[in-house]
Amino acid sequence: MCGIAGIMFHRGAETDHLVSRMIEKIRYRGPDSSGVWCDSTHGLALGHARLSILDLSPAGQQPMESASGRYVIVFNGEIYNHMELREQLPGIPWRGHSDTETLLAACETWGVEKTLQSTVGMFALALWDCVERRLILARDRIGEKPLYYGWSNGTFLFASELKALESYPGWNQEIDRGALALYMRYAYVPLPYSIYTGVRKLLPGTYATISSDCTVGYWPELKPYWSALAAAKQSPRLDWCDSAAADELNRLLALAVKGQMGADVPLGALLSGGIDSSTVVALMQAQSSRPVKTFSIGFREGDYNEAPGAKAVAEHLGTDHTEFYASSADALEMIPLLSSMYDEPFGDSSAIPTHLVARLAKQQVTVALSGDGGDELFGGYNRYSWGNLIWNRIARIPVPMRAIAASVLTVLSPERWDRIGGMLKAGLPVSLHLSAIGEK
Repeated sequence: MCGIAGIMFHRGAETDHLVSRMIEKIRYRGPDSSGVWCDSTHGLALGHARLSILDLSPAGQQPMESASGRYVIVFNGEIYNHMELREQLPGIPWRGHSDTETLLAACETWGVEKTLQSTVGMFALALWDCVERRLILARDRIGEKPLYYGWSNGTFLFASELKALESYPGWNQEIDRGALALYMRYAYVPLPYSIYTGVRKLLPGTYATISSDCTVGYWPELKPYWSALAAAKQSPRLDWCDSAAADELNRLLALAVKGQMGADVPLGALLSGGIDSSTVVALMQAQSSRPVKTFSIGFREGDYNEAPGAKAVAEHLGTDHTEFYASSADALEMIPLLSSMYDEPFGDSSAIPTHLVARLAKQQVTVALSGDGGDELFGGYNRYSWGNLIWNRIARIPVPMRAIAASVLTVLSPERWDRIGGMLKAGLPVSLHLSAIGEK
């Protein structure tokens, strides 16, 4: 990953110094190099911290100017189809083979919106148009890469992480009570809110334009360049049998994985042994001439230990597998560090093993694929679809009886329910097995 940050409408000197300080706060996102580009006329500065993945040469350095000098970009992410896009941009004397340069050339040729619509990848970017004198912020379709933006003392700010914004002089760290309430409900702060007042997250699949003559404090209108609902409505209904649908899904997944395996640095994968990560690793290994480096974390507690399953998958696929069994002390050691990893409250306990396995992978590879997001893209767990069905049945029960039932259920602790669930597994079919029932 890389890190981006910038300011606009800053009054005063040292614009480059301020953004350099913002970038320094997130330098771990891009340890290979950093840079700042300034336009003092508009109080503008764009900063970038680079993790080199494609084109390790100086030709891939950012901030990067387009060939004509019209556009300047800071970009975090990867465009998987950028070589295909280059084939549609003939006659351009390329300086290197970075996807950043491809984006700039596409913007000059097609315009910003068509370029965004043509991309396949994950990204967050800021693009300064020197001709139109406007700043454009954009985010990928699903929102894999983060991008925060807001105002502070008349200056417009943006960054990959909140901690970069916090370094701006006079930053207002007032907690947004509404966002805090949402966190208490969902265990995270949902889009477009952030934990701070005056700061938002850019919505996935949208871009925002901030003109040089806009009113201070103005919230830019978000323009969608892609919508999952619109894409579904525009796609023809496919009357396929199960086997044909499975074959097409396999083809598309293999194509997606192949696109994400392009890198000029060591590549691996995080493997839990579940359907999502196992599918990704299987498709990687099928398209690799050497064993894929895979990594997993194990725990001595049986209910939470996925390492044996991951090891079995790795042996079946023939990967170069590394596993690490974490102790309770290792997990406890992570807890004080979570606030520095996440800018906002985040209630998912999987953050701990995720960081542990990422730390393990970092010892051997620079980029690691994972199965994260598979549940969401494919509709989630079965219990999500059961929700409405269960509620429709519960709603028929009188409220007083529901209250009594709720009181009975909460008499036992989550740990006790977990033990009961474990005992019930012996007499139930696999399709009805529930793990960690107390948490649910």
